[in-house]
Amino acid sequence: MFDFAAWLLSYVIPFLAVLTVIVFVHEMGHYLVARWNGVAIQAFSIGFGRELVGWTDKHGTRWKLSAIPLGGYVRFVGDMNPASVPDPDSPELKNPELAPHLFVNKTVWQRIAVVAAGPIANIILTFVILYALLLGYGRYTVPAVVEDVIAGSVAEAAGFEPGDKILSVDGYVVRGFEDFQRYVATSPARQVSIDIERGGSERTLTLTPEPVVIQDRFGNDQRIGRIGVSSNFDDADVELYRPGPIEAVGMTVEEIRFIVQRTGAFLGDFFVGRGDVEQLSGPVKVAKVSKEVATLGVIALINLMALLSLNIGIFNLLPVPMLDGGHLLYYLIEAVRGRPLSLRVQEIGFRFGFALVLALMVFTLFNDTVFDHFGILR
Repeated sequence: MFDFAAWLLSYVIPFLAVLTVIVFVHEMGHYLVARWNGVAIQAFSIGFGRELVGWTDKHGTRWKLSAIPLGGYVRFVGDMNPASVPDPDSPELKNPELAPHLFVNKTVWQRIAVVAAGPIANIILTFVILYALLLGYGRYTVPAVVEDVIAGSVAEAAGFEPGDKILSVDGYVVRGFEDFQRYVATSPARQVSIDIERGGSERTLTLTPEPVVIQDRFGNDQRIGRIGVSSNFDDADVELYRPGPIEAVGMTVEEIRFIVQRTGAFLGDFFVGRGDVEQLSGPVKVAKVSKEVATLGVIALINLMALLSLNIGIFNLLPVPMLDGGHLLYYLIEAVRGRPLSLRVQEIGFRFGFALVLALMVFTLFNDTVFDHFGILR
């Protein structure tokens, strides 16, 4: 009994707390823009499956918490399913009074706005969290100066020398050595361009970080890039930098741009054979990470929420039927053609998308448990 309670408190609660906030914000984005465009909404659900608790508001929308807390949806009146496929047999579609309020009858640009609002809400949540943390806590930084270059390393071959000051990596400003480490570490086996200052003049060095596998503080394997440089500093070199409100906006936007770019590069690696399946995370691994991060404090868990929110927003924009990106693809095709795709084509696309997403979920779940537990593919 004690073991179950400990498991519940350490794994399930942090994971569900993070996921519930992210899902709620995502679906609220859909809901608000739909309401602003006069769309009749049947249900707003956190989770899937059987309803556990719920209530109906004055607009007729059923707000509910469902049994499987691994997502959520906003279902519009007249839809066949939560993926917004119209139900040709729905009596609401034949009701002339409801016609102006049906999602299917809205203009293509209104439907695009409603669908895009979910991922955009996730991006806004990420911005708000990162911006608030940056303003409230600032960031600790150390000088971005190279002290040592390992003989025979990638850095030596590229021309690095002790005393080089790092200015930027792939166009991202380096404000401290910790930035430099992070930009290099997130580019294993991918070429990067590094601007340095040496002897009062600037120059650009190009290299490809060597991929290595390390263990983080929790014993998890992480595939990162290394080039073979280090920086020696003591406590006196550590500074707390607090940007102003305007500068913090630019720093937060740059951070989001960096995460999006690196996420895209990570996904792109799988199409060219450089991807590492062990780095793909499903619900079990996310729950494990949530538990580990929760031990570092509430701020660390909130920061994790920001990163997951952004990644979920990006994932939902993939052009896969069933995801928001698939709907956007349908509507953009409709905008070009001047008429929507047939219900038959949309239904086939939905089934394909469902199968693809389900296969990905099963694979990541298998990757989280079997591969991770038994060390397969290592």
